[in-house]
Amino acid sequence: MATEPARRSADVLVYGGTAAGVCAAVAAAAHGAAVLLVEPGGHLGGMTSGGLSYTDIGDLRAIAGAAQRLRTAVAEHYGVAPGRFAGPEPHVAEAILVRWLEEAGVEVQLHARVVAADLELGRIRAASFGPGSAPSVPSLEAQAAVFIDASYEGDLLAAVGVPAAVGREDRALHGERFAGRQELVPGRHVMPPWISPFADDPDGFIEGPLLPQIRPQPLAPVGAGDGGVMSYGYRVCLTTATDRIPLSRPDDYDEAHWELGRRLFARWRRDRVDVTAERLLGLEPNLPGGKCDANSLGPFSLSVLDGSAWEYPLASPERREQLRLHHERHARGFLHFLSSDPAVPRHVRDELTRWGLPADEFADTAHFPHQLYVREARRMIGAHVLTEHDVLDARPHDDAVALGSYHLDIREVQRGWRWVYEHPRPVAMVVTEGYLSVPAPRYPIPYRSLTPRREDCENLLVPVCLSASHVAFSSVRMEPQYQMLGEAAGIAAAAAARAGIAVQDVDVRALEGLPLPS
Repeated sequence: MATEPARRSADVLVYGGTAAGVCAAVAAAAHGAAVLLVEPGGHLGGMTSGGLSYTDIGDLRAIAGAAQRLRTAVAEHYGVAPGRFAGPEPHVAEAILVRWLEEAGVEVQLHARVVAADLELGRIRAASFGPGSAPSVPSLEAQAAVFIDASYEGDLLAAVGVPAAVGREDRALHGERFAGRQELVPGRHVMPPWISPFADDPDGFIEGPLLPQIRPQPLAPVGAGDGGVMSYGYRVCLTTATDRIPLSRPDDYDEAHWELGRRLFARWRRDRVDVTAERLLGLEPNLPGGKCDANSLGPFSLSVLDGSAWEYPLASPERREQLRLHHERHARGFLHFLSSDPAVPRHVRDELTRWGLPADEFADTAHFPHQLYVREARRMIGAHVLTEHDVLDARPHDDAVALGSYHLDIREVQRGWRWVYEHPRPVAMVVTEGYLSVPAPRYPIPYRSLTPRREDCENLLVPVCLSASHVAFSSVRMEPQYQMLGEAAGIAAAAAARAGIAVQDVDVRALEGLPLPS
């Protein structure tokens, strides 16, 4: 006999226990709403507690509200001045966010993934949630006056039927200079020349099967919209503590999977390029307790560039789990490769032996982060699409709810290959494409970018998969900005629920507590 689903009701339902979701729930509760927070996984905080501790902030003058309070709470925990550490240890970040929820009286339901939403006359009447990461948890049906989708994937907005975009648009769509497929130019994050993509021909003359870790599809023309999605990866927490978990060989380690890395190191050796562990992973004790937030640096890194991220946003939950495991295997294998393969310089291998996984982090996920770094997925097509022009020109908006300030930060989108027409015959070379970093001023983020178009839905707010172009989203997507936008969404949701009005009718200029610097 099927188990009867649990039923809940609230003024505001927040889907996604990311840091944005936590800040949204706490803010809504602080403004008088009864709040239910539903999270498909077993942890709270998203990337803020899931490995991304070395936080990308931008201009400190833009940080306000919940993002600033989190900085202060971290400083108080360690007994230091705010900003002394770039970020907290993952378990500390989660503990702070959990405490906030408990103090605010927010009801939390873990392991519940959205499966459907009931839309009637432009309003969500109820949403259904099935078992997420724990199949034993019963299904849930919940009603609310206002819903907030604070997930990285935008699954609630998709269940509602609100339109969304995925991946890179064409430059012509919004007239954006930096949209679409990027030119192949030199840089720290791109492959050096003369590395063959062919498994059977290291010289690159005779086309054949490709090496692993290369996306086989041809490159789109420069500037074309190809649907490309920034690469995903794991931000791995490492430590030199004596009780560290060694970087051992994974059971499913495949030697052939790392041949591209061997060719890269051979190329660097021929070109007399000095390669260090710091350059490859950012290995430095930048977190409290001597821990390190390992990053994706260089052309061969923790990021997976074979096109897996292109598939993830619209994939089924089952397929997403396969892709997540693919990324986890890559990260574990990459760390073992750097610490053991003879092709890697001896000083890099020696440095890696000093590091391991922290025994006091991620105990229930084998000391590996519980959150895949989903840099982008769906982006709502809402009341206002934030574009490159809003960001780089700092266009004013009278409905601003927060300030952004981080540069356009498009991480590598793909690792492909192309023929290079050298004399006396063409040579195939591996290319890395998509990376872009453009400084941005402080710029206002309008409330309209958090709301759907009125005809699509009247009681949904979206602070993470907000309405933005691929280019603009690359700046907004930083955790402190998510935290501020989540808080703004929570305040607006409480106001809409209290007044019984559409979220589009909330006068945000009259709301108190928005995360705007004074």
